[in-house]
Amino acid sequence: MKQAMKIKMTGASGYLGKIITGELQKKGHRVSAINRKLLYEPPENLAKKLEGTDVLINLAGAPVLQRWTKKNKQEIYNSRVITSQNLVKAIQILFPEQRPNKLISASAIGIYASGKTHSEDSKEYDTGFLGEVVKDWEAVWSGLPNEILSTVFRIAVVLGKESAVIQKLLVPFRMGIGGKIGNGKQPFPFVHETDVARAFVWAVENKNTTGTFNLAAPEQITNARFTHILSKKLKRPAFIPIPKLGLQLLYGRAAVMLTESPAVVPHHLMEAGFSFTFEKIEDALEEILT
Repeated sequence: MKQAMKIKMTGASGYLGKIITGELQKKGHRVSAINRKLLYEPPENLAKKLEGTDVLINLAGAPVLQRWTKKNKQEIYNSRVITSQNLVKAIQILFPEQRPNKLISASAIGIYASGKTHSEDSKEYDTGFLGEVVKDWEAVWSGLPNEILSTVFRIAVVLGKESAVIQKLLVPFRMGIGGKIGNGKQPFPFVHETDVARAFVWAVENKNTTGTFNLAAPEQITNARFTHILSKKLKRPAFIPIPKLGLQLLYGRAAVMLTESPAVVPHHLMEAGFSFTFEKIEDALEEILT
């Protein structure tokens, strides 16, 4: 058994936070949450909370799929970038022996330009709002003291029994009124919630797992393929496409998250020794729907 770690986590009460916490606790690690309000307080207060921590996991961030009003954009940005900057400031305040040994942070595949295939080496970034948020978010960690190891996971669309995507799709699909988005040709990078939790545990327990990794299943599929497999598993038709205009009316400019997407390959993640439990969409949906 690996040595039990003392872990502090932001975003612990969220969907992924609960799943990752549960998996870490199964392994004997001690996980405690960092209150969201503390992330906006003076860094001295936050430093006290971080003192003596082995690993800091950062999952903080407001939902991105909402209308990008000026107020919402500010919340999306601040909840990622400003909170991360405060974490770095708090760590810098601590004496070296009091600091976490490692930081593991969520990021997003939204950093990549849509319509292209990206490994972790890709520098073809999205030039829109989402790309700018993720680039600024990741750039914050360059301010960490040199001795602190860091791992950043660019996470794809997460699928699981309680995931937002599955919850939103099950009702229309079970009613037989589901369908692909637009022409369905846009990539649909996905990852099962089990593999998200396993990846974070892997990063906690393996000292050498540093760098930036694409946390997306290796199978490359389109939205049309996902739609076909989901309808097949539910034994329901899915002939009614969701028009782009409808999504634009609902989400405004944020609709681009549904109508466009990069294709993502977890090249460095698998090269580093991580193996996926759910590599294929058929297996992922089989587990979720049974």
